[in-house]
Amino acid sequence: VQLQASGGGLVQAGGSLRLSCAFSGPTFNTYAMGWFRQAPGKERERVADIDRNSGKAYYADSVKDRFTMSRDRTKSTVYLQMNSLKPEDTAIYYCAAALAYRVSIDRVRYWGQGTLVTVSS
Repeated sequence: VQLQASGGGLVQAGGSLRLSCAFSGPTFNTYAMGWFRQAPGKERERVADIDRNSGKAYYADSVKDRFTMSRDRTKSTVYLQMNSLKPEDTAIYYCAAALAYRVSIDRVRYWGQGTLVTVSS
């Protein structure tokens, strides 16, 4: 399994970005998928994840109502639409896959390579 994240970049506060994560392998539907981020000097934190079975997305309080995670099973790809971006959203964003119903950092089996999101004020 390989995860390829893309879509990061530099954006002004209030702007939007869409991250993508392509899952390479035959078993996409057996994994829960999630997005994490790590800002300089801080620990990696979960941003959002999608329940493997129901497809329901769950969000960290800090991004709720601004970020939307979705998946396209036909493309084995997950997305993170980020709106109303703030400078504190600046971080390296990682997609992750877990052999579980939900994703938590201790359950992650595979990590993507990370994509940098920089939000200027």
